[in-house]
Amino acid sequence: MRQGKFRKRRSPQKVSTVHSLLTALATSPSPAPSPSLRPGLDQDQVTPGLLGFLLTAFIVVLTAVLIVDMVRRIRRVRYRAQVEEERAAADGAAQFEAAQHGAAGDSGRPGDGGRTGGARPGSDGADTRPEANGDAGPGTR
Repeated sequence: MRQGKFRKRRSPQKVSTVHSLLTALATSPSPAPSPSLRPGLDQDQVTPGLLGFLLTAFIVVLTAVLIVDMVRRIRRVRYRAQVEEERAAADGAAQFEAAQHGAAGDSGRPGDGGRTGGARPGSDGADTRPEANGDAGPGTR
């Protein structure tokens, strides 16, 4: 067997030095805090003061405002998704109805050029509704 495969044992002197150092650190008392309080004050009587109160109140108010804003934004996203689903369902129903009633493509009226009743004259097919352009329109939040 080769000696290179095994770890070398540490010398007893290094082990005892580290052990004695750890023992000394574990048993030594922590340093006493420097006396920074005025005479007559106890450590339990000290409070954060007005600045601590104001900072804590600011954080609480800020958190409440952020939560209200987040709830409002989530509600808006849900409402927009619901409206979009209803609109898609209505469009799908209208297309299904149009396919059932007039698969030939004409409305039966002479001179309308095969246009169905749903298309508007002069419409180029662009979606100009305010909701489709990212504007929720008046009266919404």
